[in-house]
Formats: sequence, structure tokens, C-alpha cells
Amino acid sequence: MASKRTRELDFRSNDDLEVALHWQPETNRISVSVFDAKTGDDFDLDVDPVEAMDAFHHPYAYAASRGVHFVAGVRTSTPTEPLPV
Repeated sequence: MASKRTRELDFRSNDDLEVALHWQPETNRISVSVFDAKTGDDFDLDVDPVEAMDAFHHPYAYAASRGVHFVAGVRTSTPTEPLPV
């Protein structure tokens, strides 16, 4: 749940994709929220402040670099450790 003091720093909307950049001043937390009406993807990413604009402009690439992938609207995670054989 977003804090009542969460501030929207930037927002963009194009071709049914909405992306918002948020900042919570109490915690100095930066996040990117994504909603894609075409695929149904709807997710939030905590981002390093240094990478905030990259994550805002390329949220799917940023998510993939963190091990979160989307295939036809389905979110999957890449295991961080090898699976037992």
C-alpha cells in the first residue's frame, strides 16, 4: 500500500501502457508502477535512486535485469539459485 505522502515524480502513458515514478519521502523509497492494459501486466518495482529514470523509461528491461520476466501477461521469476538436480 502506498503511503499517503507518496509523491508522483513523473508519469507517462502511451499505447495503453501507463508508467509512474513514485517517491516516499519518509523512507526515501523510489518505485516505478506499471500498468499495461493490452497484456494485463500490473506491477511495482523498487528501484535504486541512481537507476530511477532508466527504470521509468524501460520498466520491462529493468524488471528482467532483476529476474522478473513477463510472457503474454504472465509474470515469472528466474530462480536466483540453481535448482537441485
